[in-house]
Amino acid sequence: MSEYGFNTNILHGTAINDPHGATHMPVYQNSAFCYETAEELEKVFNNKAFGFSYTRINNPTVESFEKRITMLEKGIASVACASGMAALCNAMLNILQAGDEIVAAAGLYGGTVELFEDFEAYGIHTVYVTENTPEAYEEKITEKTRLIFAETIGNPKLDVTDIKAIAETAHRNGLPLLIDNTVATPCLVRPIELGADIVVHSSSKYINGNSDAISGIIVWSGKFRWDAERYPGMAAYRKFGPMAYVAKLRNGLFRSFGACLSPQNAFLNNLGLETLGLRMERQCRNALELAEYLQTIGADLQVEYPGLKSSAYHELAEKQFGGRFGAILTLRVGSKERAFRMINSLKLPLILSNIGDTKTLVIHPASTIAAHLTEEAQIQSGVYGDQIRVSVGIEDIEDLKKDFLQAYENTREEQAAEG
Repeated sequence: MSEYGFNTNILHGTAINDPHGATHMPVYQNSAFCYETAEELEKVFNNKAFGFSYTRINNPTVESFEKRITMLEKGIASVACASGMAALCNAMLNILQAGDEIVAAAGLYGGTVELFEDFEAYGIHTVYVTENTPEAYEEKITEKTRLIFAETIGNPKLDVTDIKAIAETAHRNGLPLLIDNTVATPCLVRPIELGADIVVHSSSKYINGNSDAISGIIVWSGKFRWDAERYPGMAAYRKFGPMAYVAKLRNGLFRSFGACLSPQNAFLNNLGLETLGLRMERQCRNALELAEYLQTIGADLQVEYPGLKSSAYHELAEKQFGGRFGAILTLRVGSKERAFRMINSLKLPLILSNIGDTKTLVIHPASTIAAHLTEEAQIQSGVYGDQIRVSVGIEDIEDLKKDFLQAYENTREEQAAEG
């Protein structure tokens, strides 16, 4: 197939092949699939023939979603999971064992930090870098390190990972790089093209776009070559060549853990995916304009957004994302009490713990998504008590500006009255 643009590829880059001429892959709401003979089913179960057997293992609707994400991320195969956390857990435990270490970025989503804390019980330790730079990762690598992990754009720290430079650091040390591309999406950057080996998404967010389906997905590049001594679990799968990582995952943890994506949610993701490029274009533009506006309305507002020239990550973000900077910004307003009052004063944004919806969403990270982290871990993750995270939607920007202005002015007047 010839190379099309991003939006054209979403719509036409993978075949539907429905015998009835459906323009969307239908929902195959089956738990299992039948065959004419026992011999046929035996071949499917023993990987000697292609086919669908049981939806915990594979399903036509889920496979169609996997193929579209594989195409967009420029990988060679994908595995869809029940949630973003299931994807992250499967992606890592597929290659890690007791005694191994992960070197990870500091500005991570709180749920990911909690997952790493849970890994400790199984002998897998995580070491965090203090700054998201190649030098910082290099400094933390030891003989126990087996994986480098970072988010493309930290949530909610909004630090930007130099994927190419950190991939070079990882590969120089014989390690794979796993990138969580949830916040940027393949619309802004394709980490595999910059050297990442594994990409994960919480596809419940921007890929879905409507907050109506929980899901996650793992994309494999096919490029990393596994050292059998460092990664003994991969030894038996080296015969699969570039597909070794996915072969091990599908024949092991993924089918055993059972955290598969439901066909209905795969269908909803396929629908949402078709407008990803249009939504991201509008949301990124709205986020930049809102961030620039909020900088002008009061000196007591501290606005963080990679698109602002004041951001320490602006130059890297501009280069890596081609002039778009994501759709999340944060505000620091001076106190938790004022943050709550400002959130409660907003009329348009919804107060909920998600990002990537068509509607603007707001949350107080310290008391919600990072509530179970220590104060030290919160600061390391870029979470503060007076912080508001804003996931900017596709509303008319002037309406968002007016709403944030009135909320800001109301809380300023309340503060003055209290003073």
